[in-house]
Amino acid sequence: MERVAIIGASMTQFGQREEWIRGLLAEAGGACLRDAGVSADAVDHLYVSNMASGEFEGQTGVPNALAHDLSAVPAYTARIDQTSSSGGAGVYAAWQSVASGASEMTLLVGGEKMTHRSTSEATDVIASLTHPVEYKHGLTLPSFAGLTARHYLDTYDAPRESLGKVAVKNHRNGIDNPHAQFRKEVDLDTVLDSPIVADPLRLYDFCPITDGSAALLLCPESVAREYADDYAVITGIGGATDTHVVHERADPTTMGGVVNSAEVAYEMADVGPDDIDVAELHDMFTILEFLQSEDLGFFEKGEGWKAVEEGVTDRDGELPINTSGGLKSKGHPLGASGVAQVYEIYKQVLGDAGPRQVDAETGLACNVGGFGNCVTTAILEGRQ
Repeated sequence: MERVAIIGASMTQFGQREEWIRGLLAEAGGACLRDAGVSADAVDHLYVSNMASGEFEGQTGVPNALAHDLSAVPAYTARIDQTSSSGGAGVYAAWQSVASGASEMTLLVGGEKMTHRSTSEATDVIASLTHPVEYKHGLTLPSFAGLTARHYLDTYDAPRESLGKVAVKNHRNGIDNPHAQFRKEVDLDTVLDSPIVADPLRLYDFCPITDGSAALLLCPESVAREYADDYAVITGIGGATDTHVVHERADPTTMGGVVNSAEVAYEMADVGPDDIDVAELHDMFTILEFLQSEDLGFFEKGEGWKAVEEGVTDRDGELPINTSGGLKSKGHPLGASGVAQVYEIYKQVLGDAGPRQVDAETGLACNVGGFGNCVTTAILEGRQ
């Protein structure tokens, strides 16, 4: 099996954009090809990570349209939809296409156009990924987050302020990300005084609705030096699912998909949690940063909140988490988020993250779909 390298990467500005989905995808895809110095006609496989272009803007067939827009014809194209982990699933599909030998050059572009819809409309589109029994009772992902957050705080005697400190940290990191939707610092009082959305979670515990796109270019490591002096290698990757019905889980604070996908990725990369220097986690809600950091093995169960309180996950801490600003500050265009997470880790392990740079040789990205219903975990190492 071929080792797979990432030789180019790009990310558009996240936020409220005038462009529709095809324009956003073309912007990131074209920039990624230019970053690697590779022509579009060299692309064998073109994957598009996208959850809901049909639901959000009535646009389907985006992969073949993107091949046309980039002049990548006759590349094989496919759309990857795995709800809010579509980006991570796209990374997995792109990795598979190269690792299997089916493609010598694979372009992955993830994107979503969402801000033209109201918050209630966007929430309803996203909530459609829940089990029909839960959906018909009006359950949404924010409500799951609130219920789980309350259970976590009560079970592990964690202070409400610890969740707020996740938001404060990630906003502080986002200031130095030129692509982030929100580049402003917030203090703890602002977070704790913001309107309640799903008790105990408040407005600043949630990521925004976002437009944006990100892209990666992958090839066999055996030929990577032909295209780039510096590149990253996907040394480990794993994907897993958890129960569709959330209340069927033995422990709602454990995300089985995170645990299982990480085990596969760690084994493939021949590393463990202690070997990870930097991580991008799916903080669609602040509570998810606690849950993932524990289920990935970074901290003992119920200890994730203490790591935040002690500054362990700060940019200058022992294990920086969400140096990009996370979904909380950077934004969350559904199909792009998992790709953008890997973009950040790619930049970090190559020492190219500018003012966000930390000391990192090995990084991890964990992209979560729904409320842990599906997960992809990827581990990257730099080659310089």
